[in-house]
Amino acid sequence: MTDTQTSRTFAHEDRLPRVPLPSLDDTCARFLEWCGPLLDADQRATTESAVAELLRPDSTARALHSELERYDASDGVESWLDQFWPSRYLGRRDRIALNANFFFLLEPSPLPQLTRAAELVAAAVDYKRRLDAEDIPPVVQRGNPLSMKQNAFLFSTTRIPGEHQDTVRAPYSAEHPGPSPARHIVVFHRGSAFRVQVLTGDGAPVARADIEAALAEITKSAADEPSAAVGPLTTKARAQWAASREALAALPGNADALDVVETALFCLCLDDVTPADTHEACDLLLHGDSRNRWFDKSVSFVVFADGTAGLNIEHCGLDGTTVLSFVDTLAATELPAVPERGPAPVSPVEFTLDDALRADARAAEEAFTDYAAANATTTLSFDDLGSRRIKELGLSPDAFMQLAYQLAHRRAKGFVGATYESIATRQYRNGRTEAMRVVTPEMVRFTEVMDDPDADSTERLAALRAAADRHVVRAKQCQTGQAPEQHLWELELIQRRRGAELGLTEPLALNDIPGWSVMRDDYLSTSSAPSEHIQYFGFGSTSSHCIGVAYVLLPGHVNLYLSTPRPVADQLHSFAEHLTTALYELEDLLLTDG
Repeated sequence: MTDTQTSRTFAHEDRLPRVPLPSLDDTCARFLEWCGPLLDADQRATTESAVAELLRPDSTARALHSELERYDASDGVESWLDQFWPSRYLGRRDRIALNANFFFLLEPSPLPQLTRAAELVAAAVDYKRRLDAEDIPPVVQRGNPLSMKQNAFLFSTTRIPGEHQDTVRAPYSAEHPGPSPARHIVVFHRGSAFRVQVLTGDGAPVARADIEAALAEITKSAADEPSAAVGPLTTKARAQWAASREALAALPGNADALDVVETALFCLCLDDVTPADTHEACDLLLHGDSRNRWFDKSVSFVVFADGTAGLNIEHCGLDGTTVLSFVDTLAATELPAVPERGPAPVSPVEFTLDDALRADARAAEEAFTDYAAANATTTLSFDDLGSRRIKELGLSPDAFMQLAYQLAHRRAKGFVGATYESIATRQYRNGRTEAMRVVTPEMVRFTEVMDDPDADSTERLAALRAAADRHVVRAKQCQTGQAPEQHLWELELIQRRRGAELGLTEPLALNDIPGWSVMRDDYLSTSSAPSEHIQYFGFGSTSSHCIGVAYVLLPGHVNLYLSTPRPVADQLHSFAEHLTTALYELEDLLLTDG
């Protein structure tokens, strides 16, 4: 058996290549290149001057980069980004519900709610047992194994709020070495929480039918209006939730209740509502009823009254590609025969709330309901256009979609704006994602030529192909770790974390550099999640004017979920209309090249 054929889940982790650390000079050159198309002459001149300061031989940036090189070469460090990811995800102080968590809407199923839920639970428990034994084969892409480290955070992983930065309670850690010993999940129904044992004391799986029987017990026993629904507290801004959690844990019994939730393998949310359509299902998966959620849990399965199902994912330890492979495995799982022993053991998870905490939870629920209502969304589906068709037209499918986004945005808003695209880098040790900035001079030129009445099809086609080719080149740069944003950001974070200790107190002040602020002020935030086992993928927008664009691009079709703040909903719908036109316009244009 060759190295790439081993079935041991984590066999490749220590042998994967390290994420390359670019030189400061290369990063600054790319930064100027990447932000340039978005700047006017004055902004460009100011940015160039600031970058020249960063590159002075005695600059703080050079000293911080030297410190980063030292850290990267230290024993036990697997990537120069090892401290970046906790700072990026756990350091954010706003609410993570809707703002950071993402969702997947699974393919439809004819099964009723409790049967669907029980099958998902049983398949996930089977996955957990196989992961513990390292029997989940490593993902191999183009002959190269990918890091499986994120898979360790699929189970019994919970984000814990902190005043200044959150922490994570997880297995495979110094505090909790090895796989999770938990034998239970937590089920939410009508705001009440229940502990359900899904593994026996000796680690054997509970039969699917016995899980379903336990879920039936829960739906019969849950109160219509629980007196102590605490899920809404997880929707608060992180420091506020940290204060609420401290008050919660101080009341009798609540420390044990929190322990049950936080150590649970995952959450299952049984919702009473039947979504009117896939659009509403997506919205409910993104935010839903906060009484029936625990947004800090790494994985929450959500199953609606009609059996429609999906997942809500906390992002700090999991990226979309890892969850997709998890979902794909669940869909293909043939459950082993397990003897039925009667309903799985169920017990309520009871929280004690005083008047102050009850009012706190009620206010959090009302505030989050209003916040969710201020989010405008829509879905688009194209059954006659997918990656197969785009490849037949001679273009990279991702480049094709990104060109259409830029053209639609220009027509909807009148300009090309900063655009983020997530690029997976799991081929590296501890690899996660790289931040790609889509707007290039070729992309700007393409959008201009497409609406130039004097341009003919030959000129438009040439501009299209030039922009697509440049997009592919930049994506490959990101895939090989040659991108500027996370490098500069980590230098700034080092200065914040250890500037005084290192004697480097002069701030980098990246936000004072026009190119930095403009390049990262997203008007479009885009990400792709290809899997035949999901219908839609989605997330919230990242600013007051951003449109979140989540797309499931498959050989035969493409589905999109778009989100933006409601005050700019008209721009979202205009973008959606122009996107529909742009996709077919590009197809027609490519057909002329024959």
